[in-house]
Amino acid sequence: MHVGQAGVQMGNSCWELYCLEHGIQPDGSIPSDKAPGFNDCFNAFFNETGSGKMVPRAMMIDLEPTVVDEVRMGTYRQLYHPEQLITGKEDAANNYARGHYSIGNGIIESVMDRVRRLSDQCSSIQSFFIFHSFGGGTGSGFTSLLMEQLSDDYAKKSKLEFVIYPAPQVSLKKLIYLYVLIKQFLINFYFFILIKLNNLVK
Repeated sequence: MHVGQAGVQMGNSCWELYCLEHGIQPDGSIPSDKAPGFNDCFNAFFNETGSGKMVPRAMMIDLEPTVVDEVRMGTYRQLYHPEQLITGKEDAANNYARGHYSIGNGIIESVMDRVRRLSDQCSSIQSFFIFHSFGGGTGSGFTSLLMEQLSDDYAKKSKLEFVIYPAPQVSLKKLIYLYVLIKQFLINFYFFILIKLNNLVK
């Protein structure tokens, strides 16, 4: 699951890399010269359709459509099922409460419905990977709400988090505010957390 601007941008890059590593084309097809006896070790991350197309077992979620629209219009737009690209109409404006309680609450049911559908397609689901940022109302607030729901519905499944920690020079006060609010969810719900400092801002 790729949540918020940072999560979706990480996801877009990750799935492009997965496809390059496994010889999957941007439309999800496998070249005919690789099809016979092709190593299918990537099936943990891709679902094969009846027509032989490989579709990522992934969701791109943001409360406003701009970043997900880049995926919808990008090179790999045919790779994803449209139902896996979920957006709201209004962003959380770097506000935890908007992401968790108000705007995020309006789309959480549709998100969980699609999570259940994707899970039903798995023969033995083991864990969830969540990519997001501590910064932003969606990355912090909506991700906390999503973790509550995942922990209720999939309590015995591991949740692995890959998170971007915003560079302190962006806004130290905002960072502390968002981190304090999301910290309790990190302690209660995640099995493993990999934090990467976003030091690209100069």
